Amino acid sequence: MSGGVTRVLGVDTSLRCTGYGVVAMTGGAMRTISYGCIRNKPAWNHSTCLLAIQERIVDVIRETQPEEISIEGAFYCRNVRTAMTLGEARGVVLATCAAQGISVYEYAPRRVKMAVVGVGSAEKDQVMKMVARLLGMEPKIQSDAADALALAITHLQQARGVARTEHKPL
Repeated sequence: MSGGVTRVLGVDTSLRCTGYGVVAMTGGAMRTISYGCIRNKPAWNHSTCLLAIQERIVDVIRETQPEEISIEGAFYCRNVRTAMTLGEARGVVLATCAAQGISVYEYAPRRVKMAVVGVGSAEKDQVMKMVARLLGMEPKIQSDAADALALAITHLQQARGVARTEHKPL
């Protein structure tokens, strides 16, 4: 990530609505390339949802050509079933990125909030507003897409040495 334009795909995984966002950096300026949510219908079975996530992530990678991927690291769930479902969706994204030959980096949720808002305990609304502000966007970004953009911003800051935290490929 030295010089020129750098593109990072941030992914906020979930079975029903996986957020994605691609941010490019030229010099010190960031801009949004693409963002949205991969929405899976409630009637779809589990494996169909996972396949849809895989296919759309491949499409996003082909359309936007990110150099690296940023994904949320360890998470805590009180419900074991929810944790397993999130882990499976995350695993699909990790495997898809590996198959595309792109390095994946993970960041803890508190680290992302700290990088974007300046407070590790920031609320979702604060993250959405700061993402919009940092990228010059309208403040009404769907929360999953905003979280994905925040992951991309965090990675770009980390790569530039702005955020001093763990920076390791998975």
